[in-house]
Amino acid sequence: MKIVDLLTPPTGLKVIITGGAAGIGAVIAKAFHEVGAQVYICDINASAVDRMKLEYPGMQGGVVDVGIKQHVDRIMDEAISLLGGLDILVNNAGIAGPTGNIEELDADAWEQTISTNLNSQYYFLSKAVPYLKQSGQNPHIIAMSSVAGRLGYPFRTPYASTKWAIVGLMKSLANELGPHNIRVNAILPGVVAGERMDRVIDARAQALDISFESMREQYLEKISLRRMVTMEDVAAMALFLSSRAAVNVTGQAISVDGNVEYL
Repeated sequence: MKIVDLLTPPTGLKVIITGGAAGIGAVIAKAFHEVGAQVYICDINASAVDRMKLEYPGMQGGVVDVGIKQHVDRIMDEAISLLGGLDILVNNAGIAGPTGNIEELDADAWEQTISTNLNSQYYFLSKAVPYLKQSGQNPHIIAMSSVAGRLGYPFRTPYASTKWAIVGLMKSLANELGPHNIRVNAILPGVVAGERMDRVIDARAQALDISFESMREQYLEKISLRRMVTMEDVAAMALFLSSRAAVNVTGQAISVDGNVEYL
């Protein structure tokens, strides 16, 4: 087999993507669909799930609140039944969480961020791993972290705390599941162009009482390449990590960020 042929994931992989109906998750779902994977997406937004299923025939999906274990158990049973097994889990669902000084943060908003970003990863993993152990297709877990999972992020402590925790979860599972031939990696996107990032910039600009344009420029100045990355950049990394070219890549926190120097 030519090395170039190793770069595309095998056709027919059975893939579950959380938060897969919008943003980075949707672009990852589209990418796997394009290479012939069987894709199941789950998301809290029912209309977005329906739109993805309509736009990409053969893609399947359901509605779930990832922060509620009973919901996750139900959706995973449905997904596994429809797919007939599982080769790849992309734990992507997450929220930005609140912005503000630690002493001013709302406790409920803190708890929601932990539940959605971190607890959900455990809920899906606990259901997925038994099926991944049965896979003969280079089984793989992708945990979506963030550049905020390797750097301090003032005024965004709930979000950063979950993203650091996800890296620790990934590192531990890579050791635990390696003997079962299951690879585990984390992708750490940086400043990703799009509406969500615009909202994050706007919230932080308000917290610091400066203009949106000034805050955006501050973000770009922290990036070595002086540009944002795209959702397609992140999806391309997910495909590479799921390909045969990455069969010995595990336990890695891989930044796709243009080298963000500080936050």
